[in-house]
Amino acid sequence: MSLKSKGINAERELVHMFWARNWACLRIAGSGSSRYPSPDILVSNKLRKLAIECKITKDQKKYFEKKEILALKKFAELFGAESWVAVKFKDHDWYFISTEDLEETEKSYFTSTTSSKNKGLLFEELIKK
Repeated sequence: MSLKSKGINAERELVHMFWARNWACLRIAGSGSSRYPSPDILVSNKLRKLAIECKITKDQKKYFEKKEILALKKFAELFGAESWVAVKFKDHDWYFISTEDLEETEKSYFTSTTSSKNKGLLFEELIKK
């Protein structure tokens, strides 16, 4: 399975998870290739709107290009949504990390399994927040 297919399947998994808990959720196809900023998925209930960038990795750290996170934040601000990153590390559940809680390097942002456990939320925690 290609890397692109794995990413699409991960996004679809989250879409199903949110709908199963009565949150409206849309996957935005081609989100990384548009000239306008857009998240991978948009999620909402009556009280909250979430713009989420989704990633899966077999590594212990996941890096994001600065421009990717800045675009997510810009979209969320314009849309009136919270900006989140959802990361699924190998042999772990999904972690949801606020973009404000990502660690920053000179060229990128990142999260690790340890940081995600400490600063991130599991799915049930996110939707009950």
